[in-house]
Amino acid sequence: MTEQKVDMADLAVGAEIGSRTLEISRADLVKYAGASGDFNPIHWNERFAREVDLPGVIAHGMFTMGAAVQLVTDWIGDPGAVVSYGTRFTKPVPVADLDGAPGAVVEVVGVVGALDAEAGTARVDLTVTLDGQKVLMKAQATVRVA
Repeated sequence: MTEQKVDMADLAVGAEIGSRTLEISRADLVKYAGASGDFNPIHWNERFAREVDLPGVIAHGMFTMGAAVQLVTDWIGDPGAVVSYGTRFTKPVPVADLDGAPGAVVEVVGVVGALDAEAGTARVDLTVTLDGQKVLMKAQATVRVA
């Protein structure tokens, strides 16, 4: 178990915990497909993705969700402190084929949304956007705080 970096006494609702830029390439999608076993062609085949009315190849929803919560696990200092995490997927994340360069740039900002001193937890609300549009809605992680 990793030592936590956060103390409940130092937290306030509305305080930003940090931000992160996620640069996603097609290579990232291939690696994630291999790790997850999700080889749906919408995540690697441009023609197929467009045939099913997508704007092109899109990132796996769980890839986007997992990459976004990394901000929280880095902030709390212990991935095991995450008690719950959920979101709604609102928009796909198209990933252009730019020969290994980032084909999508997603911005993640985390803010303390609620504190429960009795339970020793904090809820972190994540704003996850691509080109200023939210791609995840109600992305919230509850973490145990020291």
